[in-house]
Amino acid sequence: MSLSEQPSESPGRSSPPAMRASDADRDQVADRLREALAEGRITPEEHAERIDLVYKAKTYADLEPVLSDLPAAAGPRVDLRKEARVPAPPPPQSPNIVAVFGGAERKGRWLVERSTNVTCIFAGVDVDFRQAVLSQAEVTVNVICVFGGVDIVVPPGVRVVGSNVAIFGGNDMPEDDTVAPDAPVIRVTGVTLFGGVSVTRKEPSGKGRKNRHKELRRLHERRHGH
Repeated sequence: MSLSEQPSESPGRSSPPAMRASDADRDQVADRLREALAEGRITPEEHAERIDLVYKAKTYADLEPVLSDLPAAAGPRVDLRKEARVPAPPPPQSPNIVAVFGGAERKGRWLVERSTNVTCIFAGVDVDFRQAVLSQAEVTVNVICVFGGVDIVVPPGVRVVGSNVAIFGGNDMPEDDTVAPDAPVIRVTGVTLFGGVSVTRKEPSGKGRKNRHKELRRLHERRHGH
């Protein structure tokens, strides 16, 4: 179960409408709208409205209505039903993260086992779940930390349950941002002495995606003179 991707269908089947559209998909649809405008099939006002919808679209289902009343182009057809690509499985990782008088981190795309053990002594550990793939609907992070700290980053839509004990330290857990009964659960357990555990929630793609889409739209309109 991935925290950063929706489950995809098996290879060879067409992708579902809920699959995320790429920037190349949006540009391809925008090119078809430009051709429709040049052919007189849509007015400049309709073209502007549809271009707005194109660059706001997040999924194939959002893009399909934009072209639903237009015939297929004379050249290569705009195909919004691409084959689903199944990502390669993440490389195996040790379920133990250990740092002594130093630091350790685990981030990127990695497979989270049922239980991950974090041990730090006079050290700090960073664990990033934003691109992780969970092997179970509920996983446990067991922390044993003495004179150190553990920083954990999770994506939105993941429930975090903290049951760890801090002695001469503290724990910082985020509030739930989902009420979905089937939401993934990351349970934090263990003991920290003269240290603490901090869990923060961040978007997996980072900021700037919306601004990037606006810039792509400006470049497209500048390129074609609209």
